[in-house]
Amino acid sequence: MQAVNNSDTVLRVEAIKILIEAIGSVNTERFINSIKADHFDYTKWQKNLWKDRTIDEIHQKATDFYNTMHGVVGD
Repeated sequence: MQAVNNSDTVLRVEAIKILIEAIGSVNTERFINSIKADHFDYTKWQKNLWKDRTIDEIHQKATDFYNTMHGVVGD
């Protein structure tokens, strides 16, 4: 049996903390279970996620999300 890389463990723990903070513990559990149940392919999902968006649209969505999460108020 292969030992788990410590950095992988740290990454998982940090990711779970972020999810719990963002969507709560119940929804985090639901999210993880849905990924496991669907045999989720992150690479395939990521390829299709933004295929119909321009880089400017993606940037604006990221900026809006950041501002919302950090309480930044627009001009």
